[in-house]
Amino acid sequence: MKILVTGGAGFIGSNLVRRALAQGWEVGVLDNLSTGYRANLDGLDVELFEGSLLDPDLLARACSGVEAVVHLAALGSVPRSIVDPVSSHLTNATGTLLVLEQARRSGVGQVIVSSSSSVYGMNPALPKSEREWVRPMSPYAVSKLAAEQYTLAYQQSFGLTTLAFRFFNVFGPYQRAGHVYAAVIPKFVDALLADEPLVVFGDGTSSRDFTYVGTVCEVLLAAVRGRVTSPEPVNLAFGTNTTLLNLIAALTEATGLTPEVSFQAPRSGDVPHSQADSTRLRTLFPDVSPVTLTEGLRHTLDWFRELTG
Repeated sequence: MKILVTGGAGFIGSNLVRRALAQGWEVGVLDNLSTGYRANLDGLDVELFEGSLLDPDLLARACSGVEAVVHLAALGSVPRSIVDPVSSHLTNATGTLLVLEQARRSGVGQVIVSSSSSVYGMNPALPKSEREWVRPMSPYAVSKLAAEQYTLAYQQSFGLTTLAFRFFNVFGPYQRAGHVYAAVIPKFVDALLADEPLVVFGDGTSSRDFTYVGTVCEVLLAAVRGRVTSPEPVNLAFGTNTTLLNLIAALTEATGLTPEVSFQAPRSGDVPHSQADSTRLRTLFPDVSPVTLTEGLRHTLDWFRELTG
């Protein structure tokens, strides 16, 4: 099996690359290293195509001889998209379209694309089903909705085997803090271990469906192995609902450290609550058992401690 992982030097991508290599697969990585890290691939037997999705020649070379593409490359973060909506659109929407088109031209057998739970936006329903209406609240969310819809359109228009996953809040090793657009768990862990205040936007009652990266990778690899497809998006989360206050309590219990919490005004574009209806996911992948938040936080803390020495 030969696969291409776009964004393979990033957080989810590098975890996926490791697991694919462990199964004896041949792996190529396309990454411009704008948010990924070359160090994430150190010691791994991969072919790195360094550059942009928007470079047609590079994309063609990366897709040559590939059986499946797992398209994870994206410019993440709601706040970043509000500062620079055009860059988010070009990477997430246009970039996905170019990946799909090159896969079609290159005869790639399957394309799996990462969308986002942010597409649900203003829809208050919990849990959120794939057939619920969507109302994105940020340029990032709009760009991911475009990406998933292009993915489904290529399935219907060209017969390309595709699968669009709506990722929720993925966390785990190789998800770094230390930058303004870092996700909440690495930011909390980094601050907690450094004895710094944990910054909470809002009153801490906003909630998320946190999913451990190892579970996400298990689903992605199962999708490639089984050539799984779906005419609709599929939530990739298991229906948990954890408030930020509960997350802080879990980190406190896991570390024995009691953090100071700094409450600040809510951020524009942030969704207050997020929880997946996992019915479709469990139907397609009945053998996948999710790693619990407690266990996932333990693995994450171990990685952070190793990183910081």
